[in-house]
Amino acid sequence: MARSKIHVGLEIGSTKTIMVVAEIKPDHSVKILGLGECRSAGVRKGEIADYKQVRACVKSALLEAEDVSDVVIKSVFLAVTGSHIHGENNVGTFRLPDDEDEVQDDHIEEVREIARDIAIPTEHVYLHHLPRRFQLDGQEHHTVPYGLLGRTLEAEYHIVHGIRTRIQNSIKCVREIPLDVDDIVFCPIASAQIALSKEDKEQGALVIDMGGGTTDYVLYVDDAIVASGCVPVGGDHVTNDIHLVTHIPFTKAEKLKITEGNASAGAADMLGTIKVPDENGFSEEEIKRELLNNLISARIDETFEFVLEGLPEGWQKKVGSGVFLTGGASQMKGIGQLAFDIFGVPVQWPSPPEVSGSHAYFTDPKYATALGLIRYAQFLDQEKPSEQGGKISGLLKSFWPF
Repeated sequence: MARSKIHVGLEIGSTKTIMVVAEIKPDHSVKILGLGECRSAGVRKGEIADYKQVRACVKSALLEAEDVSDVVIKSVFLAVTGSHIHGENNVGTFRLPDDEDEVQDDHIEEVREIARDIAIPTEHVYLHHLPRRFQLDGQEHHTVPYGLLGRTLEAEYHIVHGIRTRIQNSIKCVREIPLDVDDIVFCPIASAQIALSKEDKEQGALVIDMGGGTTDYVLYVDDAIVASGCVPVGGDHVTNDIHLVTHIPFTKAEKLKITEGNASAGAADMLGTIKVPDENGFSEEEIKRELLNNLISARIDETFEFVLEGLPEGWQKKVGSGVFLTGGASQMKGIGQLAFDIFGVPVQWPSPPEVSGSHAYFTDPKYATALGLIRYAQFLDQEKPSEQGGKISGLLKSFWPF
């Protein structure tokens, strides 16, 4: 009889460190048992800048997650990001031997190895090898063409890689808690698991996960990843722009951005001024709404343009489900209209995840990556239950020399 399984997801973000504990039940339903959350310190643009501070944040999130869930946590699925991480596609071609014309396992493994063997910088290491499609004698297949007759076999993969030492720093931080790392997942790939349904992936969709220090993206076409990447700009950069131009404190700039700002910068949103009270008894400040909204719009526009540069030509025609915005910074007013103006396809926000548990705040999009790690772990259980352990340990050995 199948038994429930516990999985834990850990995201060390620029503004928050989150650890989610979930139970995967035999019927594949997910129950959230608890969450530990700590405001991040020592993280810049999604990467570790102060090791001791980050380790303390992870420890704090761990203690809270264990206390709330009543689970002793021993290992986690770890999300990583940073502008050093790149995604690219590669095609491998293999011609069957002259005396063989039926595709067998060894042929498929051979073409996979060819497709996954790309030249990456010496300081980089592979994070993901994700199959996109196969072709047999020019005929496209979205599943492995095992047993079919043909001569020339092609496989296309989406390959994600990043700087080894920067990824090792995150693993080292977790292992010194001490916790084991079950697997390492590029943040937007995790977010997409909770943001998109199976139908969305099949119809084509672009997920943009807007955090405090980074904006991650992943593009699905025909149920396979076509592009992924990270832009080192997030919601905190918008707040900092407001702070630098208006000279109001950073905390007030953040509040002003959320309560009064509008990223679309439409004519109706440019009228009037906003009064910012002073807590020290001095006279209140007045900020023109036009100035505030132009600052927000300019920075978000720039961010979306960077994402657009990482997408293949003609992608809009292949995206039937449109753009999905998630992450804490995606909640700014008017951001949907601005995204539509830039990308030219319908924009929406993901539906609340189908998880049970007493934590209603999990519907907040800022938890998309952490929850997506749980879904990613669940998919691994379902698709490769017998191979998972060996595959993951082998991957981690490429990061860690011990």
